[in-house]
Amino acid sequence: MKRITVLLAEDHTIVREGFRKVLESENDLQVVGEAEDGREAVAMVKKLRPAVVVMDIAMPLLNGLEATRQILKAVPGTKVLILSAHSDDAYVEHATALGAVGFLLKQTSSHELSKAIREVQKGNRFFSPSIGKRLDHRDQKLPDRTGKLKKKGNRLSSREMEVLQLIAEGEANKEVAGELDISIKTVEKHRQSLMQKLNIHDVAGLTRYAIAAGIIESSVQLTIV
Repeated sequence: MKRITVLLAEDHTIVREGFRKVLESENDLQVVGEAEDGREAVAMVKKLRPAVVVMDIAMPLLNGLEATRQILKAVPGTKVLILSAHSDDAYVEHATALGAVGFLLKQTSSHELSKAIREVQKGNRFFSPSIGKRLDHRDQKLPDRTGKLKKKGNRLSSREMEVLQLIAEGEANKEVAGELDISIKTVEKHRQSLMQKLNIHDVAGLTRYAIAAGIIESSVQLTIV
């Protein structure tokens, strides 16, 4: 029997180890890799080509939502299943608009996680029951399938989303430039563009926006510069 290959993307080691133990107890599932941040997840998917990625949302360097967009652009055959502690509509709508085919809460049972992986691998969608009930009544207000956030008619590019996350996490322009391998001047241009598009003029405001859009967790402290 050919096993379903799975990549785990989660920044907490103990949580990843728990997921791996659960999945490897199933005869038809095989964990082929583990990623600690979104950027590593994108690189590993390109290399390993897993059937399913189990993706956390809030991860350093690159959040799970933008990682999902990049993964599905590079390897469209891979299925992304979001497994998160957060079930706010903003998170769910953003993830599904980007192409994720399932969304589970982290308190889900091991049986439910294994079942979800099998279902999305078949081409079906799978959601935790509480989330599924809301999907029929939701308004599509967040991103389109290209992964560009909408606000007041303006859209953020993929690069702007990466810059936004790093700024919201408290990185200075020099640090952002180093992380993304771009010049400080380019970072400054992206920062100005973000503030203009979103009509937000301080880092605290950008951080609040990033939290509301599901780009970072609310546990990230506001940094005012």
